[in-house]
Amino acid sequence: MDLVAVRTFLAVADAGQFQAAADELDVTQQAASRRVANLERELGVQLFVRTARGARLTVDGQALLPHARELLRAAERASAAVTPGRRALRVDVVSRRVAPSTVLRAFYQEHPDIELDVVALTNADTPSALAEVSGGAVDATFRSLRDFGLRAPAGLRSARVIDDRHEVLVGPRHPLADLPAVTPAELAGHPIWMPGMTDEPIGYYEDLAKAFGLTIDMTGPVFGIETRLAEIAASPRLATFIGEGTRYLWPESYDLRRIPVVSPALVYPLRVVWRADNPHPVLASFLDYLHARHQATSDADAWVPDWAR
Repeated sequence: MDLVAVRTFLAVADAGQFQAAADELDVTQQAASRRVANLERELGVQLFVRTARGARLTVDGQALLPHARELLRAAERASAAVTPGRRALRVDVVSRRVAPSTVLRAFYQEHPDIELDVVALTNADTPSALAEVSGGAVDATFRSLRDFGLRAPAGLRSARVIDDRHEVLVGPRHPLADLPAVTPAELAGHPIWMPGMTDEPIGYYEDLAKAFGLTIDMTGPVFGIETRLAEIAASPRLATFIGEGTRYLWPESYDLRRIPVVSPALVYPLRVVWRADNPHPVLASFLDYLHARHQATSDADAWVPDWAR
């Protein structure tokens, strides 16, 4: 059904005159009459009775009226769903508990009027996540691009926007539990438990272990973060890495300790990846926000893998 004709039909029905409807639509009376006539021909019914005073709806016209209004409302909703700036910005934060999610939430708190769709492609590898961006399923994702030499595939752009500093998470009986900070050298004698690592993080933690002689165990099944936190809380020897931007919750009785790693700080560098031709205005604002808040960690006080430099 021709939406222009439907819109003209509604304008005539509301105005009660073809001339008034034509003026509202900024067309000639003849054009408005032709549109309605085409609609009547398509439907096989007469919609208006022409009188000396204007136009009056027939029984069929009255029956069509509510459906015509809903048809235009549906068309407006469909347009809004795909129009940049009107549809929600869709961002993959990888996991709702890690730094990208924390940063996106801070952006939303500064811009509470935006439409935002937060996605967590937790089990998607980097090629799959980049394909989602390329295909328009998401507007942006966060990855290190370690295995891509920091180069986003054709049509995509990336920028390093998060330097997530590591903390060590230990239980109250761990030998490091009461330290205000810990160095990589002090961690060398303690096993770091990181089960379930996949994709880019595997390579990063292998680089980290090699650089500082750490024992990082990434083997074993994953039973969920709650189980992992409970085992660390009960253990006098297990420790795990979490990012400074990570947000986990646990019972107060666990008495877990988050200890910053210093001299040097250990940094997981993350890049935001987006499609170069994406015109969404909220994406532009988000990218500006990320660039403004990001302060690249200097080599003097932090370690990042060679491939991230």
